[in-house]
Amino acid sequence: MSANTEVLQGSELIGSAAQVKASPRMRIVHETSGWNPEAFAREQIRTLVRRVFFNCESPVRQVLFTAVGKNLQLASICNRIGELLALETSACVAIVTREAADEKRVRSLRNNRPALIKNEALQLAENLWRVTEPSSCGTAENSGIGQYWISRLAGLRSEFDFVVIEGPAAGSSSEAALLAELADGIVLVLEAGNTRKASARKVKECLQAGSSRILGTVLSERLFPIPERIYRRL
Repeated sequence: MSANTEVLQGSELIGSAAQVKASPRMRIVHETSGWNPEAFAREQIRTLVRRVFFNCESPVRQVLFTAVGKNLQLASICNRIGELLALETSACVAIVTREAADEKRVRSLRNNRPALIKNEALQLAENLWRVTEPSSCGTAENSGIGQYWISRLAGLRSEFDFVVIEGPAAGSSSEAALLAELADGIVLVLEAGNTRKASARKVKECLQAGSSRILGTVLSERLFPIPERIYRRL
């Protein structure tokens, strides 16, 4: 993910930020002061992680991240969120990413899942794993993907304390709406200069109609102006 990702605050899609409360399983990580784009992006993601996973009234363990639009790539965003989440806690964290659908592998995962998901996952750190899921083949209604995700999320919940899920684009299929209802909450990812306000509002209303819990939004690909004092040196 590029260094220009921002957590939206005070927008119509997210409430005002509350103070972060430290939990017994939450690590407090301090960074040195000083401005640079990467550090800024990292702090924005850390704010999102703390607000979503550690500062909600009811427990949040499985969170779906979905883009408003089909062209925005979420893999790098989910990876960064999962990495920082693993640094903030000693609990087990899983990043669930998606790959191109393979019908044979889809059938194998549905019918012959291993006893432990960690057996098929890639361990990235002491308390961080990446679990790769195939993209869905068809809609949730006619492909059996609904029952698959019910079982899969139950398995993930039993093995991992926190799960970051890369979902399909919101509104592109019934799978996104299904995952939004099954997970503990959903975060919408918007692309600066590309995602239309009307589209974001429509997605928000559809998800809320389906009883999905919207935890917030992330603005990706935001361009920051060059400070005048730096511009003069160019």
